Amino acid sequence: MKMISRMSCFPCVRITALAFTAALITACGGNPTPVMQPSATGKVRAPSAVVPANRPPAVAAESAIVIDVVSGRVLFAKNADTQRAVASTQKIITALCVLDAGNIDKPVTIQAVDGACEPTNLNLKSGEIYPRRELLKVLMVKSANDVARALARDVGGNQESFAALMNSKASSLGMRNSKFSNPNGLPMAGQYSTARDMAIAARAAYRSPLIRSITATKSFKFKFNNGNTRLIVNTNHLLKSVPYCDGLKTGTTNAAGRCLVASGSLNGRSVIVVVLKSNTPNVWKDATKLLGWALERPASNI
Repeated sequence: MKMISRMSCFPCVRITALAFTAALITACGGNPTPVMQPSATGKVRAPSAVVPANRPPAVAAESAIVIDVVSGRVLFAKNADTQRAVASTQKIITALCVLDAGNIDKPVTIQAVDGACEPTNLNLKSGEIYPRRELLKVLMVKSANDVARALARDVGGNQESFAALMNSKASSLGMRNSKFSNPNGLPMAGQYSTARDMAIAARAAYRSPLIRSITATKSFKFKFNNGNTRLIVNTNHLLKSVPYCDGLKTGTTNAAGRCLVASGSLNGRSVIVVVLKSNTPNVWKDATKLLGWALERPASNI
């Protein structure tokens, strides 16, 4: 009986070991093979990450990618490894570095140097004090560049040191084709990423309940120290037009064009879509078509 008992434990041990290995790889931003999970009936089944049978839609974006959130499998790619400016979508890395610093409710005292940027600012005043959490919310919902600088200075000491943290974080996630020089994505020589790398960053951010809840926020009221409030509206228009879109981050500069990292969940699946170097008429259409192609299928029977 003891021998039978031990032998019956072997599948459980193996599943546990595989799960641990996959979690370890995932934590580093890799794309692990889906771990077999036991179903309600006790049978082992794999997460669904099947490439849709129908052809992917044509998109105007010069670079694009669609990945399955759970497995990391690439479902679609177009020039996904081409280096280019990614504008404010790189604030996803900024947010991850802020979370890594811990103490999310730490008070941040605004300094005059934080406002040395344009064009999208919250216009914070020197001496004002706000918790990191509230600033992070403005960063990801409104994409305020002065807030990005304030958080970077608070966490890294200065903009250059924070950029080093960003690059270290990107490397630890497995982003092999990126270099960041500032926390807000404003144009700088030698700064770049790719659609594939931004999908890796977005997948890491999607695993954070805090970032997921923030980027799903359609609007909120920000309260300034003087008591005034301002309605902060999410720059991601898909949150209003696509019912299964639940995040993540927009970006726009002349160099980068219109960029969007969008997440969505439907029919038991979650995907991340990245479109880079699109344009104003097409950026929302590109992401909507790719989300629909990846998600608007019957739920898996597996």
